[in-house]
Order: sequence, then structure tokens, then C-alpha cells
Amino acid sequence: MKNLFALISKKQSLIYKVFLFIAATVLVIYLLPKGGQFKYDFQKGKPWQYENLYAPFSFTIKKDAEVLEKEKEEIRISATPYFDFDASIVQESRNKFEELLNENYVDSLYPISKSVYKRYGERVLNKVYEYGVTHEIHPYADDKLVYLKKGNEIDEIAYRQISKEKDVLAVLNQETADYRDYENLRLFLKVLLGRSVAPNVTENSKLTESSIQSEIEAINPNRGIIERGGRIIAKGEVVEGDTYQILNSLRNEYKSQVWSKSNYVWLLVGYSVLVSLVFLMLFLFLKKYRKKIFANNTKVTFIFFNVVLMVFLTTLVVKVDAAFVYVVPLCILPLILKAFFDPRLGLFVHVLTLLLLGFVVPNSFEFLFLQIIAGIVTILTISELYKRANLFISVGQITLIYIIGYFAFVLIQEGNIQQLELENFGYFILCGLATLFAHPLIYFYEKIFGLVSDVSLLELSDTNSKLLKELSNKAPGTFHHSLNVANLAEAAANEIGANSMLVRVGALYHDIGKMTNPTNFTENQMNSINTHNELAPKESASIIIDHVIHGIEIARKNKIPDRVIDFIRTHHGTSLVYYFYKKEKEINGSANPEDFMYPGPIPFSKETAILMMADSVEAASKSLKDPTSSKIDVFVEKIIDKQMETGQFLNADITFKDIQSIKKILKKKLNNIYHLRVEYPE
Repeated sequence: MKNLFALISKKQSLIYKVFLFIAATVLVIYLLPKGGQFKYDFQKGKPWQYENLYAPFSFTIKKDAEVLEKEKEEIRISATPYFDFDASIVQESRNKFEELLNENYVDSLYPISKSVYKRYGERVLNKVYEYGVTHEIHPYADDKLVYLKKGNEIDEIAYRQISKEKDVLAVLNQETADYRDYENLRLFLKVLLGRSVAPNVTENSKLTESSIQSEIEAINPNRGIIERGGRIIAKGEVVEGDTYQILNSLRNEYKSQVWSKSNYVWLLVGYSVLVSLVFLMLFLFLKKYRKKIFANNTKVTFIFFNVVLMVFLTTLVVKVDAAFVYVVPLCILPLILKAFFDPRLGLFVHVLTLLLLGFVVPNSFEFLFLQIIAGIVTILTISELYKRANLFISVGQITLIYIIGYFAFVLIQEGNIQQLELENFGYFILCGLATLFAHPLIYFYEKIFGLVSDVSLLELSDTNSKLLKELSNKAPGTFHHSLNVANLAEAAANEIGANSMLVRVGALYHDIGKMTNPTNFTENQMNSINTHNELAPKESASIIIDHVIHGIEIARKNKIPDRVIDFIRTHHGTSLVYYFYKKEKEINGSANPEDFMYPGPIPFSKETAILMMADSVEAASKSLKDPTSSKIDVFVEKIIDKQMETGQFLNADITFKDIQSIKKILKKKLNNIYHLRVEYPE
């Protein structure tokens, strides 16, 4: 049992990676569509690349979306609208008419009897209320058939048979035309009817829409049948028109018929193999080319998390509406990975993620082509992400690539620009705007995963920050030394292609431990008094060595990222405090090197190795008397060769060629610093 626990403890990093591999694979398989993949890939307007295709089984030809939409529109245009007839209003209008007649009729004033007015008034009311009166305005032709709903009965009538309020006068003139004194008759009835006739017919839009929906649901989505064995397309034939729709129908039928519950397990096995291969390629790439990242489980988790996140977002959008698939800002993935790691890793992970999304998105070739090109543009254009303008410029270029690529695909597939869907351009612009979310996302990732980006490094390089201001106040000599080292290290990093921003920040903070006892270091001693003259060499060495430990403590207290603390930890490696070691030997005749040795570790990257060289050279250069170019060259060679002899760079991925380039830059910079001016005459 102990051996088992020991083995698990020893292999826990590998065990975690295996768990991460399985978890990511399962999550992606869960997100992928549960249907088989059609084994033929085809595009509208392109030749059929395979052998002659014959129907493997009988299937129906589906109508395309445009035809179905046209049929729906025809149903809406030809639909018969429903109107409600309110009988209670008819009776109310009759009562109102009779009441007004009784109130306003006076025998001595009117030459026509009351009964005549009443008879003709009722005739008009009967006529206008035969199919009802409406005050609504509708876009229907007069001969348009409509349904008039009276209680439980429905009559089919022409729309013109429904009276409008303006029609009452015409009906009055028509009904009173046979009366001898029709002028007087109409004059009085016009007033009474105008005040008593009320609209009683309204359109029932809910019932009309329900009827339309019923007809739409009854549309037959099929427009024919292809019998088994029938030829669908010949090799070299262009995929267009009916053939394109037949192939789409076969693809849909293939997914629904071929993939059933009986072979669902085989579908999962296939998905498992393909998804596992993608993640395996990612692991192999990290193990072979990015060993430091592979050794860091947090960074590996971060990469896998982003891959799964992009698959999840794309799958979610496709399920809602596949038309919005280009709104997903997939270019954020290479952008973020480039910010935290390097461009090559960002592009590699981006391409692997797109391979997984090929199972999810429609028109996978078009999608993959556009996204890969956009990813390459992201990698090539975005440099120095901490500069805000760079991100905006790059997002504009990415959006332009999407638009140009989509335009080209439409020309290939349709042969004209009439089929351009302008809303797609809106999706590309939205995608570009969403890509701007990279900045806040980088901030969240830094806090969650403890990573450091160039944006954070830029903030840390501000000499007005609290910690660097404290260093300049408490240890001005050390602060000045750190600035000089930062300039030297940054120039050397640029020369060999290392991370110059990281080196600069590391140089600014590498000696912050000297703030604890600033006067114990010569650069901060303002007079000739040296405290080490009163101390034993061992004590002095201990004080000097302790500035590394104090620096780590101060950095952690101020929440400086571990990536920067590495520079504090390694800038002296395991070198000797040679001055006090030699002094101890002179006093006692012998000295134990371990008492005068920094605890390490030695530098483990190009950047930390550069800082060690720049720090040693800059500090020792203060002891040069009457510096000349030849003296500086010998001096630099001697210091760096000594570091190489003591094995300080064994763990750093730095080459002899890089070291020679660094020496050259350091010599040049020191020559610029110590160059002699001509003496000006008084």
C-alpha cells in the first residue's frame, strides 16, 4: 500500500494530466451533435469530386428553406381573415334610433308622419347591419372572401358586403329613393342614423393567425421521392439547383435513418477516437516543444479550459440559431494564448479547436477556412497587446478578413452578388466587437490562473508604482542600479529574441530585498562609513545573501506575480559572495564556500539568465577605474565566463551563440555609459 501511495505521489502530475485529458474528451463529446457525419463533403456551385452517387435507400426530397418560406408567404397572402359580428350592438343601435326618433319628432314641424320615418329608418338599419358595420381600415380588396362569425355560425362573404361607417349615407339614399318627398325624409334620418349607428364588426386577428398557422403546419416539407438505386449525381457534375437540394435531403435522411439507438455506442466510439486524437496532439506538442508549459499543470489546465469553452460557446450558438455562428469570437483564443505564452502555441491550439468545431457547425469547410485565416491574421497582427490601439487595429483587420472571405465564397457558390446576405456582415462586425472583450478576459484569467500577461508587466514596470517608489526612497542607489540593469537586460533580450518586457520588470524588482537594510550595500552608503568593516566576513556575507530572501518576502507581500519573483530568486544563482569569501580566507587561512554561497536556484530561462549577466556586469562595472573600451571588453568576458564555468546557465535554455550576442550588447551599452568626453575649454 505504501508503495502505491509513493507511486501516486511521484506520478501525481501525470495522473492529473490523464484526468484532464479524459475530462476534456468527455465534455467535448457531450457537446457534439449526437448524429452521424455524412461521408461526402460537397459545396454549392462546386463539382462533385467523388464517383457517381446512387441512392443507398429510398428517401424524400426536402423543399429548401426558400421554397418553404415562399409557400408560407403565399398562405399568409391568400389566407381568409375572420371577423366577429356583435349582435348586441345591432339591438342597441335599433333602440337608440327609436329613442332619438321619439325625442326629436314633433308633428307640427315635420310634413312626414313618424311611422314613415320609423319604417325607412329600420330598413336602413336592416341593410347596414345585414353583415355588420366596421370602423377599421383593412388592406383587403372588395372581392376578398372573409369569414363572418355570428355566434357559433360562420358565413363566407365578400369583404365589400361589410358596411363601413361612411356607407350609411349611401344606403340611406338607396333605400329612400322610392319615396316622393325623399329630400325631407333623408334630411331627418341622416341625423338620427348618424347618432345611432355604431360599428359591430371587428377583425379577429387571433383566430386568423391561428388559421394561418394551421395551414403552415400542414405544408408538406417534401416535394418528391428518390427510389433506392436511383442516380443522384455523376462525377464532375456541378452541385447546384435540385441536385444540391437532393444531396441535402440525403444527408439529413442519412443522419436520422442510419444513426439509431442500436448503433449509438459506435457513434460514441468514433467521436471518442477523433476527439482523443485532437487532445493527444495538443499534449504531444506541449511535451515536445513547450516542456515548461507541459510541466505546469495550471497552464495545461488553462489551455484545455479555453478549448472546451470555445466548443461550448459555439455549440450553444448553433443550437439557438446556426446563422449566428460567426458571432462567436473564436479569434480570442489565439489572442489570449499569445498574450500568455507565444504565437506558435496560440495558432496550433486555435487550429485544433477548429477541427473539433468542424463536427458542430454547418458548412464546415467555409467555416474552417475563414476561422483559420482569421486566426493567422490575429497571430501576425497583434503585437504588444498592452497597447490599446494595436487591439483595435487587429480587430478591424480580422473583421475585414471575414467580410472579404465571405464575399469570395458567395461569388464561388452563387456566381453573382445578388445572394449576399447583408446580415452576415453585421455578424462579422459583432464578432469583431466581441473580440475586444479580450482585455477584461485576460485580467480575469490572471486572477484565476495566476498567469502574467504583457499588460500586467507594463503596469509593474511603472516606476511610480508603490513598491518601486518605496525602493527609490529607501535605497536610491539600488533603485538607480536596477534601472541601469533593466536597460542593459532589455537590450540583451531584444538581441536574442527573449521576452524583453518580462526581463525589464524582473530587473526593476530583483533587488527590492535591499530595502530591509539599505546601508549595508555600498551603492546606498552616502559617506565613507562601511558597516561591514565592523563585522566578520561570515556575518557580512549572510547579510548580503539575505537580500534575496527578503526580496521574495516583500514581493509576495505586495502580490508580485511568481513569474517576476523568479528573477529575485535566481539573479545570483548559487554564486559566491566572493569579496567576503576571499576576506575570510585571508583572515583564517581557509573558508567554507557554502557559508558564502547564495541558496539558488540557478537561472532556468533565457530571461533569468540575461538578468544574472546584466546584474553582475553592471554592479562590477562601478569598480572600474579609468574605463576604456578594451578594459570593458575584458571585464565583461571575465565575469560571464566565470558564471559559465560555475554552471550558472546549465538549466537555462540559452545557447553559446545567445551568450556571445549578450556579451556584445553589454559591451556596447557599457561603452556608451562610460564613454569619455572631450574636455571643454574654460
